[in-house]
Amino acid sequence: MLTFLVRRLASMALVVALVSVLGFILIELPPGSALDTKIAQLRQSGGEISQEQINALEDLYGLRDPVHVKFTKWITRAVTGDFGHSFTMDMPVSKLIWSRLGFSIGLSVFALCISWGISIPLGVFSATHRHTLPDYVIQIMQFLGVAIPQFLFALVLLVFSASVLGQEVGTLFSREYQNAPWSLAKGLDFLSHVWIPVVVLIAGGTASLTRIMRANLLDVLGQQYVQTARSKGLHETRVIWRHAVRNALHPLVMALGTTLPTLISGEVVISIVLNLPTTGPLYIRALIQKDMYLGVTFLIMLSMLLIVGNLIADLLLAWVDPRVRLDES
Repeated sequence: MLTFLVRRLASMALVVALVSVLGFILIELPPGSALDTKIAQLRQSGGEISQEQINALEDLYGLRDPVHVKFTKWITRAVTGDFGHSFTMDMPVSKLIWSRLGFSIGLSVFALCISWGISIPLGVFSATHRHTLPDYVIQIMQFLGVAIPQFLFALVLLVFSASVLGQEVGTLFSREYQNAPWSLAKGLDFLSHVWIPVVVLIAGGTASLTRIMRANLLDVLGQQYVQTARSKGLHETRVIWRHAVRNALHPLVMALGTTLPTLISGEVVISIVLNLPTTGPLYIRALIQKDMYLGVTFLIMLSMLLIVGNLIADLLLAWVDPRVRLDES
């Protein structure tokens, strides 16, 4: 185990370094810069800026420096927690990210836990009651959850909330609680608005995970060791949950490695439709407007989450299945 962790940590550091270099170069490749976007916005609103002011801003932000000089300046500050300055929003990158990261991760982790908590028992029930009416109902709900786009489902819930429930939509708080300090009333008002993105995230995740769980459990139930456990007189519940389900969880555990990056970027479309203050729309805006330091910081965070997620998935897989030996991988 120790050998595996040392090798994996060394490879993680190398991958993050390569991603940071390649990401910085890719963001620099398209013509123009965030300053050009900002100048165009000023001129569209009736403002005027001279060439001397443009040159001064380019010198201030180091836009005239070669790409390797920009990267060296940025990476030396990034290791101390200073990820640079956002050109378009005129704020430190770290402040922008941390102001939205908490809600984004909290929303996605909560939806992920609920999805797992629903999909595993639902998939087990569907597999153990194959070709029954409840199984057909569950499969229909699975297909609907996978087929319906999340943004469309979010729009339907928005219309339902506004027309039927009479709630304000496109916000997390009613007007009277927008700038009010936190209290029990504000917390309840927050819950009355946040249920829409939670339901949308849970619906898509639960549908796909339930299908995976059902398919793998059906495959495991036909294997010889399950038949042997039954022939020994073990109770059917113990055979399913103690022996079959544990091995059927492998694909779900392995999929966990690719799930962590979605905690930041996975709810992008939903957040744009519902006007949520999460990190996803901020990342898209940084890429569109070529906000270099903000975009590359997000890219590195996503890469680190992917690498850490794969490490966690490997450790969980070794815990779920003792046959997996990490020292040999």
